[in-house]
Amino acid sequence: MALSLAPVTFEHHRPALGIAETKPRISYRFEGTAVDWEQSEVDIEITQDGVPKVYNVKTPESVLISWPGPELKSKDAATVRARALGSNNQSWSDWSQPSTVETGLLTADDWQGAFPIAADRATETNATKRPVLFRKDFSVNYTVAKARLYITALGLYVAEINGKRVGDHVLAPGWQSYSYRHVYDTYDVTDLLREGENTIGATVGEGWFAGRIGFNTQIPRNLWGDTLGLLALLSVTDESGKEQTIKSDLTWSASTGPIVSSEIYDGEVYNSAAEVKGWSTSSFDDSDWLAVKQLPLPAGALVPSDGAPIKPVEQLEPVSVFQSKSGKTIIDFGQNLVGWLKVTVSGPSGSNITFQHVEVMNDGEIDTVPLRSAKQRDTLILSGNGTQTWEPSFTYHGFRYVQVDGWPSATPLDGNSVVAQVVHSDMERTGYFESSHALLNRFHENVVWSLRGNFLGVPTDCPQRDERLGWTGDAHAFMPTANYLYDASGFWRGWLKDAWSEQKRGDYMVPPIYIPTDDVNDDQRTRARMPVSVWGDVVVGHPYQLYQNFADKDMLEEQYDAAKAWIDKGIPRNEVGLWDRSTFQFADWLDPKAPAEDPGAATTDKHLVSDAYLIEMTRLLSNMSAILGEDDLAAQYATQRGDLIEGFHKAWIEPYPVIANVTQTALALGIAFDIWAPNTAARTAAADALREVIKNNTYLVGTGFAGTQQLGNALTSINATSDFYKMLEQTEVPSWLYAVTMNGTTTWERWDSMLPNGSINTGTMTSFNHYSFGSVADWIHKKIGGIAPGSPGWKTIVVAPEPGGDITSANAHILSPYGAVNSSWTVEADGFHLSVTVPPNSKAEVTLPGSGQTTTIGSGTKTFFVEGYKTPQ
Repeated sequence: MALSLAPVTFEHHRPALGIAETKPRISYRFEGTAVDWEQSEVDIEITQDGVPKVYNVKTPESVLISWPGPELKSKDAATVRARALGSNNQSWSDWSQPSTVETGLLTADDWQGAFPIAADRATETNATKRPVLFRKDFSVNYTVAKARLYITALGLYVAEINGKRVGDHVLAPGWQSYSYRHVYDTYDVTDLLREGENTIGATVGEGWFAGRIGFNTQIPRNLWGDTLGLLALLSVTDESGKEQTIKSDLTWSASTGPIVSSEIYDGEVYNSAAEVKGWSTSSFDDSDWLAVKQLPLPAGALVPSDGAPIKPVEQLEPVSVFQSKSGKTIIDFGQNLVGWLKVTVSGPSGSNITFQHVEVMNDGEIDTVPLRSAKQRDTLILSGNGTQTWEPSFTYHGFRYVQVDGWPSATPLDGNSVVAQVVHSDMERTGYFESSHALLNRFHENVVWSLRGNFLGVPTDCPQRDERLGWTGDAHAFMPTANYLYDASGFWRGWLKDAWSEQKRGDYMVPPIYIPTDDVNDDQRTRARMPVSVWGDVVVGHPYQLYQNFADKDMLEEQYDAAKAWIDKGIPRNEVGLWDRSTFQFADWLDPKAPAEDPGAATTDKHLVSDAYLIEMTRLLSNMSAILGEDDLAAQYATQRGDLIEGFHKAWIEPYPVIANVTQTALALGIAFDIWAPNTAARTAAADALREVIKNNTYLVGTGFAGTQQLGNALTSINATSDFYKMLEQTEVPSWLYAVTMNGTTTWERWDSMLPNGSINTGTMTSFNHYSFGSVADWIHKKIGGIAPGSPGWKTIVVAPEPGGDITSANAHILSPYGAVNSSWTVEADGFHLSVTVPPNSKAEVTLPGSGQTTTIGSGTKTFFVEGYKTPQ
């Protein structure tokens, strides 16, 4: 029996350098083929200062085990490995490979007097801020045993030591609600230092902190500050443990360099002739550089990041270079992506090359209209000093096509000279799906690409136009899909901390509709903090769903007060406790019949949608209360939910034959949220109505943001999975596969962002990279792939594929907290074949189609067969 443990992990970190937790919980996945293996205890070896100590923990848990050793202090490091013992005379696993955990700077005193510094010059006010170079020379008169750089910026930074880049983070430290939480990063820079003279340098750009961020006609600048600044502490330790620190203070100097401007929306202008050679090396003479001045400490608490840093994760070469109808040079990367270009080029001095990034072509030319006021344009000015390699530092773009103007003839324009850097938060990919349906497989890849393009520190709505905000309703709909495809636990945890900080401001208990907000200096209920359903409901739905995927009770408790505050205080209510009818609502945003310039004009009443979601959020809050042992509150919210259902029936159901709006969204929400109680005549009537509405719509989609994610769940719950397969396989607009047939490589904001004739929807909200309608992939994973968490954190797995449509085979795979889970099935002439792989220390409840027979299995690979099974049509 082969059994081993993957290296242990700590909390939600990947890796665990400079973390905030002083007693980090330990997890490990299992690898191997052990059959029916369950854990009874674990040995955890913690080594500090070369001294190992083994702690034996009697627990069946292998996920988020409490730290058994002494509490860590600031900058403490420990090496940890584990081995697990099976139950009932099952063997020990091998020891895992060691993993290292190290804490960061946990108190203000740990920064040892470092403070933010700025160039001693007037800052730009109503214009983009030119990035600033900072540098400092220092000596090291010993052999370096360990060195750590703790760094952040009032803006975005790129750090260098002795002429070499520090780390591989980009757009660091990312985007947070800087008023409450200001992330710093920790780097191991031991190998960059040398005995003798050394230099540390950093370039700081405006980023989100001081750049132009928002949407509509007047997009503000300087939301969190109006001056670019650097905060850094370099800790260098010799072999005896003696520490030397180099901190940001008034001994540094500053200047400007080749980056003329670098803005999130508008792109970068880089003048190669202004490059400062060797500026971050000790041989450089900075006598003509500016002095620096002290800035106040960041308003938000200095904390390590919960989520993974943003990194370049892949490079794509052009699939073609062609001429537009007007003769412009266009690069096609074959994939709508998020990131930027990396260019290697030579040409005459002063050559001005511009790169205009767009998502689509329209009538033979690039189409910049969907960008609104965002330029998405980079400019590279050559120095003429041979071949140079360049990529922007403080901007990013959403694009497939790039129009290139001014490219010098000396360099061929091809994959050797231009590649696309794909950039996103460096989360671990965990979930995969494929089937016998080629268009569905491409759609699933589109969903993955839209996630990648919009998970950059925060979950943005789109990556290309003048918006790119952390819209809560979009994230709420997509979260179950995201958590299957990637381990997004740390990503969400940090964002939810910001949500709670913003929600508490002004004591209204209203979550913003996008996080971080652009009303940072206003404690009133402004546009960004108006109470709306679905969007505001994220503070209930997100923690609950996150718990289902990762079983992190600490996170759930951390967010419990936010969920209660929204339900108890934040929602304006009418006399029976439903939503106040005077409130603005997005509701079923962008349903297929919404006019181009009125995306909220849905076919389902906005307050019907809002009331339905209120009922479901109250149920989830009751469930959260029970999980956390708040039994009285669980009962109170359950009773409240019953009262709300009664009010909903009186308002929306009883005066009508079925419901006020006989639409896909109204019926799906009522069924999925059990507003019509199971096994009742009214629910049966609603089910019949939903199937009839879908049939009469020729199985095309009729839902927007609020209804889409629940539609498949509703149909499956009424034994109408076959109807949803018919919807899923449609290729006309509006349908999920329509964008695929139109050569889309990401999911779109509108069902018809591109019209059937190839022209672009004229609505100002027309993005080709929005993940919201990709929320259907959650159903795809559960019902076609056949796997879902059966208990929080995948301790128990539900394997219940429901074949349908023209699909004859499917394979779903997820790297769960326990290890690899796989479900692979085919329908063949003799019947249904299923293979299930379950990792050690977890179980699966396998339900076979047709027979409905359920079997509980332990770890290992098992096969199943249903003789004579035929796919329902």
